[in-house]
Amino acid sequence: MAEKPAIIVKDVKKSYKNNQVLKGVTFEVDKGTVFALLGSNGAGKTTMINILTTLLKADSGSAIVNGNSVVTQAEKVRHQIGLTGQFAAVDDMLTGRENLTMFAKLWRQPNPKKVADDLLTAFNLQEAASRAALTYSGGMRRRLDIAMSLIGTPPVIFLDEPTTGLDPQSRNAMWEIIHDLTKKGTTVFLTTQYLEEADQLANRIAILHEGRIVTKGTPSQLKGLITGRSMELKFGDKTALKAAAKLLKNSFDITVDEVETALTVTTNGSATQAMQILNALQKNNVIVDEFSQKQPSLDDVFLSIVDNKNKEQA
Repeated sequence: MAEKPAIIVKDVKKSYKNNQVLKGVTFEVDKGTVFALLGSNGAGKTTMINILTTLLKADSGSAIVNGNSVVTQAEKVRHQIGLTGQFAAVDDMLTGRENLTMFAKLWRQPNPKKVADDLLTAFNLQEAASRAALTYSGGMRRRLDIAMSLIGTPPVIFLDEPTTGLDPQSRNAMWEIIHDLTKKGTTVFLTTQYLEEADQLANRIAILHEGRIVTKGTPSQLKGLITGRSMELKFGDKTALKAAAKLLKNSFDITVDEVETALTVTTNGSATQAMQILNALQKNNVIVDEFSQKQPSLDDVFLSIVDNKNKEQA
């Protein structure tokens, strides 16, 4: 028998006065996976997380988290989840160890000090354990915040834009933490504005636009929604670049980058067409220094879908 999803959302709607934020949202999240909810600012991502974590009531529809209704079994849901919001919820005046110990006591853990020390080690915060959280960097505060949300080993973790404002090194460290969580069977529900982040982490992705899920699937499936690929050609000088652009512009959509002496050509993705382009350039004595083919990115998918939806509504 197939295992029940960790999260089941059906036709959830939510309005603030006359502003309808969620307009009938439906999706499921499998256990032990990372699910990324993408969307522009104001799309309804945080509202959806607040409903799933019992901080906000939906106007209609249903949401089940780890087998429990967020409405009729809210207390059970709260004992099954961890939550890291957009802003760190640490107490600045307490040390890292004191923050973790306090939360462990609130969760009635049998050995709060050991819980704190284990998490400090897991999140590479041992050296800063005795320092006030006020002195922590943004990345350290974020790691401490997530560590606090893991106390009690909740089976479902909600991360609302966890890496916003972090430097690349801290963001990569956070990605490793999320990977480790799912290896241990934790379900991670993630919202993010960084599409590269969703591509790196998520097993499945849903795009929320103006209160509706407009598409969902694996990263590969979403990229497959856009036909064709980009072929990037680099040249030794601007003379070769201009000659290539003149030769290809009537047959292909091209983008010229004079600074990098590079040309991007939109193709159908076939090896045959790539060879035709290279052969045509060689035949006309245009030397290509480097070339590569690139699949559509999630950025391409997101922008294409949002643009199409906006055109439909215009």
